[in-house]
Amino acid sequence: MALSDISHRPKFLREGNVYLPHPAVIEKIVIETADTKTFHFNFKDEKLREEFTFQSGQFCLLSVLGIGEATFCISSSPTRRDHLECSIKEVGRLTRALHRLGVGAEIGFRGPYGNSFPLDFLKGKNLVFVGGGIGLAPLRSLIWNVIDNRQEYGRIDIIYGARTPADLCFSYDLEAWQQDKTVNMVTTVDRGDEAWKGRVGLVPVVLEEVVPSPDNSVAIVCGPPIMIRFTFPALEKLGFSPEQMLTTLEKRMKCGIGKCGRCNIGNIYVCRDGPVFSYAEISSFISSEY
Repeated sequence: MALSDISHRPKFLREGNVYLPHPAVIEKIVIETADTKTFHFNFKDEKLREEFTFQSGQFCLLSVLGIGEATFCISSSPTRRDHLECSIKEVGRLTRALHRLGVGAEIGFRGPYGNSFPLDFLKGKNLVFVGGGIGLAPLRSLIWNVIDNRQEYGRIDIIYGARTPADLCFSYDLEAWQQDKTVNMVTTVDRGDEAWKGRVGLVPVVLEEVVPSPDNSVAIVCGPPIMIRFTFPALEKLGFSPEQMLTTLEKRMKCGIGKCGRCNIGNIYVCRDGPVFSYAEISSFISSEY
């Protein structure tokens, strides 16, 4: 499958009213950083809980009754079906409302929406994951998906960074990947503190220091827009072609199905045509619009 076909892969919407949220209950809350939490939840409908499927890279809309709804990536892996996870940074009215909820609270869920990471294309290849901050959320869905099917993939490099040690998310995952002998895990921060003994440096700079080989490889990138913008040129410098680079974008998405027009970048709509794109698909306008 050509990477240019990613945006045109079938969407995996559930049958019925796509605007109707399904009630779900929060079962666990993990505090990632001072402003980011990961919510573990399950559908109230046991039949839906058993039948629901999604693919790494797809997103959903979560709602709080009386407040509204917003789009979030599904940060758990479809290989681990006992619950769903969304990692949420507190940035506005709805996310503040979500952060105030506790275990046992009910939320609304609709989805999954969008395309997904092209697993068939990735199989047999070396994978380079490059993440920054909360941008690790969609990548971890794919990383655990790959690790749970480890025999189907080649070398795995994970390069992850944040502004400070306190901004590093998913510390439990970072530790697990660090201990996994089949994974090359590199963690960095822009600014260290007195307790930080690890690497210090911007993610694109550290990427060039790690020097992953482009041979039979695909790089998957997600993070703040400024990080994405400088990571692609770093990968090109290392020999990666635009077709060998994937990213997942979540720009101003609202309705989730391409009707409101808020998530357009150039002539594409992130929720309808993505959120997963190759750099070849978006390179002509990503620097000016994202």
